[in-house]
Amino acid sequence: MIQVASYCRVSTDKEDQANSFEAQQSYFKEYIEKNPDWKLYEIYADEGISGTSTRKRVQFNRMIQDAHQGKFQLIITKEVSRFSRNIVDTLSYTRELKRIGVAVEFLTDHINTMDGDGELRLSIMATLAQDESRKTSNRVVWGQTRQMEKGVVFGRSMLGYEVAGGKLMVEPNGAEIVRLIFQKYAVEQVGTSEIARFLTREGYRTYSGSSKWKASAILKILKNEKYVGDLVQKKTYTPDYLTHEKRANKGQVPLIRLENHHEPIITREIWNLAQARMKKNNKHGPSDVGHSNRYVFSGRIRCAQCGASFVGRIRTLKDGTKVRRWSCGTAVSEGREGCGIGKLIRDDDAMHMLKIAMQSLSLDTHEIIRNVTTLALDAIQAGEGTTDPPERLQFELERIQTKKEAVMDSYFSGDISKEDMLAMKKRYENQLDVLQQRLEQAAERKQCGNEIQQMRDTIQSQVAALLRLNTESEAFCKTVLDHLTVFPDRHIELRLNDLPQIFRFAG
Repeated sequence: MIQVASYCRVSTDKEDQANSFEAQQSYFKEYIEKNPDWKLYEIYADEGISGTSTRKRVQFNRMIQDAHQGKFQLIITKEVSRFSRNIVDTLSYTRELKRIGVAVEFLTDHINTMDGDGELRLSIMATLAQDESRKTSNRVVWGQTRQMEKGVVFGRSMLGYEVAGGKLMVEPNGAEIVRLIFQKYAVEQVGTSEIARFLTREGYRTYSGSSKWKASAILKILKNEKYVGDLVQKKTYTPDYLTHEKRANKGQVPLIRLENHHEPIITREIWNLAQARMKKNNKHGPSDVGHSNRYVFSGRIRCAQCGASFVGRIRTLKDGTKVRRWSCGTAVSEGREGCGIGKLIRDDDAMHMLKIAMQSLSLDTHEIIRNVTTLALDAIQAGEGTTDPPERLQFELERIQTKKEAVMDSYFSGDISKEDMLAMKKRYENQLDVLQQRLEQAAERKQCGNEIQQMRDTIQSQVAALLRLNTESEAFCKTVLDHLTVFPDRHIELRLNDLPQIFRFAG
């Protein structure tokens, strides 16, 4: 009597009765009972799990272990796509089972791995199953992308918002906590750790229901563009439809951004204040969402009376000229005309103060220009990389590519194991990446050889312009400026980074 196991992947959809566990169990029992030499050992079934990878299929892996222990001699399954949609897994496991004397029979496909041409026909069917998975994955991704472009939200509910029917709807209780967090961080200048302690102490609950808040959770909320009414999707992507593993999207696929997509919980002004402060602190790395630190003076003009940062707003003058004016952020958050400071600063006036402060410094500009130019040229030349000729690098690249292809041939011929194949393939891919980078550097080095003097002249003129502030480089202005403080008597104090001097300007 041959002990027979069966394997199926069953649907969790109540309406999919044909692929339910009960239906397949009945099918396999009836099929096995028709053969008097067979006896059903066990039906192994995984529910609602993709067939492109066996890693998460608990019952499948238990079946393989039982096969190695000699508990049965035959596995029957309906079709190749139910066994696996990954050609590597299909061939690897069926070969492994065949080696220990366990056959796999695919009923619908009429394939038995013990037949002479069984592996050939199995390879063809497994290839078709894998390609169908690829097409299905592409269709799903394409459909989701089109839906995202239309504003449909793919994601879970969060603090302050409930997601239902592809839409974000404000949840009042959570929204109040979000507003409190932004108010304390952006306006009151309270740190994330202190905000977390405050919320814990006052008994506020996180979205998961916990009473303990963490600074990392506060930071995550402060970075989430949804709270200002914007929507950014595709922050993660799936590079391999076979593994389904998600990775952070760092430019591999285009993000889908929609501004003013839904009802905001906080104002754009408070959002900008929060992003500017995170950028300035820079304790948690760069913020890659939202509109943080967009302007030179974002988060750098402070109110001496209430401590809030000034918020910038565009005003159109009678002649049609648009100017940006900065006013106390407390007025913005509380909807009042002012906090009593009553001082507005135009963007060009603030820039004029910064230029006066820079030009009043006693600097050896010639020495600074010489040192900066030397350092810049050294960095450029150091970045040229290897001195290997491009021809040699190209030969090495082709040699590694050939070795990588040979690894796959060795695996499919059964000469090496799956683990060895994956390890060697990854090693060769890393070597190919390095060689490709060195080839690109070699090409760039050829072009740079005759441009050093021209680059020296360009760097010197740029540094000179920066030191005089005769440039539109906002990055440099943000680097040298620490902050301005506006006092009730309307005078203004300006500080530069890492300098003790205070520059005072009358109101």
